[in-house]
Formats: sequence, structure tokens, C-alpha cells
Amino acid sequence: MSTRYDICLVTAGSRAAARKLASGLLRERLAACVSAVPGVESSYWWQGRLERASEVLLLVKTRRALRKEVMKFVKRHHPYAVPEVLFAEIAAGSPEYLAWLGANTVLSAKPPEGKAPETKK
Repeated sequence: MSTRYDICLVTAGSRAAARKLASGLLRERLAACVSAVPGVESSYWWQGRLERASEVLLLVKTRRALRKEVMKFVKRHHPYAVPEVLFAEIAAGSPEYLAWLGANTVLSAKPPEGKAPETKK
């Protein structure tokens, strides 16, 4: 079966927060590319009130196998109490781009700390 890929949508309240998230995801190879789209106006309910905010939308290109790790990373490093982390399947794309995406991300989530990877005997 071929490798599957996703686009993860994450909003941030500032360019600085967006850059920090993007840099970390790239540094850890959880994403091959993160595109930042500034000037997104979000309207939403928060604590019983209708809110409106200017945000930066991050488009995180990653492997499907990394969903949990991407979500953990964003939750750990995002300044929001409830950050937006939504995944959409990439159903098709340029074979060259998808190969590049795969070559620039880790293959799968890291094994839990303290446990050695299993080996065949």
C-alpha cells in the first residue's frame, strides 16, 4: 500500500506563534512543509461569547502516520488552551511532490521513551 499524506490545519494568534510552531514541526521532521497564511479572520464561540480574531492559518503537510505526533506537538507548544488541529486527507497529488514530502518527514511516530524498539530474532 502506498504512503498516505495529510494536510493539517492549525490557527495561531500571531506570526511569532505561527513561526514557532512551524519551525518546531519542521525541526522534528513531523512536517515537510508548513505554509503560513496571515490575515485569516476567525469567528467562533469561546466561553459562551461570540469572538472574532485575526489569525495566521498554518497548512502543515505531513504523513498520515504522524497525526498523533503532530497533534501532541501542537498541543504542547501552542499558546491557546484549545488549539485548532484538523486533518484532511490528501487524496491525490503530484507524484514528485508526494515523494519529496515523504523524503522530508520521519517514517512514523517515535517509540515511547524508555522502551527499546522490538527486533526480530
